[in-house]
Amino acid sequence: MITTKKIISAFAITALSLAGLNTQAQQLKVPAPSPGQTVKQNFALGEVSFDYSRPSVKGRVIYGDVVPFGKIWRTGANATTKITFTDDVKLEGNEVKAGTYGLYTIPNKDSWDVMLYKDLTLGGNTSEYKQENEVLHLKVKPTALTNKIETFTILLADVTSTSATIELLWENTSVPIMLSADIDAKVMKNIDASVTADNRPYFQAASYYYDNNKDLKQAAAWINKALEQNPKAFYMMLLKAKIEYKLNDKAAGKASAEKTIALATEAKNDDYIAMAKKLMADNK
Repeated sequence: MITTKKIISAFAITALSLAGLNTQAQQLKVPAPSPGQTVKQNFALGEVSFDYSRPSVKGRVIYGDVVPFGKIWRTGANATTKITFTDDVKLEGNEVKAGTYGLYTIPNKDSWDVMLYKDLTLGGNTSEYKQENEVLHLKVKPTALTNKIETFTILLADVTSTSATIELLWENTSVPIMLSADIDAKVMKNIDASVTADNRPYFQAASYYYDNNKDLKQAAAWINKALEQNPKAFYMMLLKAKIEYKLNDKAAGKASAEKTIALATEAKNDDYIAMAKKLMADNK
């Protein structure tokens, strides 16, 4: 005989089972078909980052088919592809203020349009794309790749202190976008302020002057002051040798290079020993 108590128990067991299945379903994780990625790169005096999703070729023809020519593309998959600059930069010589922008493109066989977009919520709904939301619109030339890139990739290549190349890579196509930054005036101002302050970063100031072909006599004065504060710094002594050689004072450069070897030997740093020996060999 089925009692009310048994019926209630059966309902309770069923409810618990369903709840368990629901919990399992909520906890189930599977790989995303176009996984997200965030890439950050220090650049100039700031940072550049990309936040985007990465679709794969999967045997398809991409440009001209999956991604049609002549139509606005979200430049990735899923949500809006975002690019962030923490400091002012230039793209293909055009000024861009620090901020986060949507990255949209229009692929074509011989040229690509590249746009920075203010609305970060548009995603792939490009039918609602509005030109008035564009911060920048420029054209670049794609190049053919010999190796196939299976998964869509955005990276920063050829990074120097003031320039780099943003590369959009997929299938057999690379789309380079030139990135640059005008930082010299800002750095020079910071140097002037810093070397008169208590911290006096003489080594950093001398390095910047040497690397950017500024006043080498001033660089020499600063590296000497840096070594007064830290006389066993073999890396500073190597910079002193480089500056002296660049000033065409080979005798002083050789002497400083030899001191670098002695200090680096004491510190057991083979890399700086090798660099100092190469510096002397290159300046015989």
